[in-house]
Amino acid sequence: MYAHPLNQAVIAQALYDLRNGQLRRCQSMGFGARDLDALKNPEMVSVLANSQVPWCSVTINRDVLQRLLQQALNMEQEIATIDRMLRLGASTDMVNGFYGLTNQEVALRREILDLPKRKGRHPVLDETQDTELWRKWKAVNSSRNIDLGDETSILDAAMDLAEGMSLPLSVVWAAIKNWVDQGFG
Repeated sequence: MYAHPLNQAVIAQALYDLRNGQLRRCQSMGFGARDLDALKNPEMVSVLANSQVPWCSVTINRDVLQRLLQQALNMEQEIATIDRMLRLGASTDMVNGFYGLTNQEVALRREILDLPKRKGRHPVLDETQDTELWRKWKAVNSSRNIDLGDETSILDAAMDLAEGMSLPLSVVWAAIKNWVDQGFG
């Protein structure tokens, strides 16, 4: 003879809520006044908790479930993007601007990724690098049809260019943002 685990879980939650004065939570689970009164008696609690017959059911709120799953996926994507930004040489200010991480949080992410400590600013582009970046930016911009009002789509392109050209992301970002701000995007 085995007790139905869902019954045990619901009783445990109801008793916890009752002990903490959360009567409404018990009522929202479906318990009525007589039911809650019976839960004051340990023998009744034992009968309900040890019943083989399920006396409760679970319903899934699919909208909420899907929203939670999407939030988890978005969080994973955000962490992957932050890690990629840091590996490509994003500045702390860049990461802060996009994701709101503090200096300490960025430093911790760098440490977790085993990246070397940053020492000052990255060097500026020389004329050859600047010309090559401009040429590649124009090609990427036209092939992807980047929305120049959306910094996230600009960032995606900037990361690809930084990676492809082996340049620090902060330098690539600064150049592209300068071009976009001047209307040369």
